[in-house]
Amino acid sequence: MYNTVKQLVAAATSKPLYTVIVEDEAALSQRPETEIWDEFARRWQVMKASAQRALAQPQPMIGGLISGQAARQESYGAGLMGADINHMMAMAFSSSEVNAGMGRICAAPTAGACGILPAVLLTAAERLQASEEQVLQALVVATGIGAVITRNATVSGAEGGCQAECGTAAAMAAAGAVQMAGGSAKACAEACAIALINCMGLICDPVAGLVQLPCSFRNASQSVNALASADMALAGQSCLIPADEVIESMYKVGRRLPVEFRETALGGIAATATGKEIARQLFG
Repeated sequence: MYNTVKQLVAAATSKPLYTVIVEDEAALSQRPETEIWDEFARRWQVMKASAQRALAQPQPMIGGLISGQAARQESYGAGLMGADINHMMAMAFSSSEVNAGMGRICAAPTAGACGILPAVLLTAAERLQASEEQVLQALVVATGIGAVITRNATVSGAEGGCQAECGTAAAMAAAGAVQMAGGSAKACAEACAIALINCMGLICDPVAGLVQLPCSFRNASQSVNALASADMALAGQSCLIPADEVIESMYKVGRRLPVEFRETALGGIAATATGKEIARQLFG
């Protein structure tokens, strides 16, 4: 059993990182590896569907704060960052809309951060012309990173702020993208660390207490963070601070955030005059 990123990387010296993670899951759950791979395949189908559902059809939701974001971004075209990145952000918005509309999503690691991993892996797969098998291998690596963060820190916005939700999702997605691109286990760890330090201290401040605003924007922006972090790691950049120490720091920072900045809707943009007015109009 692995408990740290360091242990994961060390175990991957003689076998692929995804094999280490699947073997560990098989031992823990007492299930055959084929069953575990099948489960990943099913979850990937849910992720793909949520990332595409709102691209053309805005999703209905309570408040409607983010309804139509995905379609709006998708119709924007290439923009300043290019068509691929714009489409990735649209897919992240799509999953966020589906979640806000009580549709079917795959929490990765949470519902509020569900758009990041599918958007990044779909974008990387398109760029790399990756096979379904390679995508599932990347998904496994992402979940392995998520498991370590869950064991040693938190993925709850109420406990650690948005850095724990969207930040963890970005770290997972970055590591998965590196795996898909053929990067080493060490590079996966570097991508995880870089993605986390890029959003260290990010607060959770949902307007009106709804998982809509600013959550959807952070799904889109942290997708960009994840892909950028993957490219940095693949280029040979080193975070210098080991991933496990970055995870520990993220947890400590999150626990020290004032309660107003941990999913209470009492601080940040939720506490602005407009944020309060939105809440009043929706709920009185």
